[in-house]
Amino acid sequence: MIFVTVGAQMPFDRLIRAVDAWTGERGRQDVFAQIGPTDYRPEHMEWTKFLNPPEFNACFRDCTAVVAHAGMGTLITALELGKPILVMPRRADLHETRNDHQLPTAKHFGERSNVDVAYAEPELSACLDRVESLTVDGRVGPTASPELVAAVRSFIEG
Repeated sequence: MIFVTVGAQMPFDRLIRAVDAWTGERGRQDVFAQIGPTDYRPEHMEWTKFLNPPEFNACFRDCTAVVAHAGMGTLITALELGKPILVMPRRADLHETRNDHQLPTAKHFGERSNVDVAYAEPELSACLDRVESLTVDGRVGPTASPELVAAVRSFIEG
């Protein structure tokens, strides 16, 4: 299953519409989306507006790949679980978010082999075609490394 998630704060219809169209074009029956607070109703994939934490965790655990906004929580969860992830950053000029903080996040994480980035709908279809074949280059741990903790402690303590 490809798991699509947009978070719970704002609609992200640009992503959901594009994935829904791709799902229909490819005849996929294995795409499930958490679409958030929107009036749009996907026609070609199963969906729900919101998931409770156990449902969300089950979708993440059971999926073959993740498609999402470039939110840190989603990216970190995918990296912790070793899941390939395709992100499309929300854009402020399209009123998908309050500012463009997801653009540099997507750029930074896009340098990893298991993170692909589509900045616009024309790129998304090709990225979706290859998302399940992204190479997973290892997982990140659920806690910060001892080196990072030591550096932060040193900075705080002066």
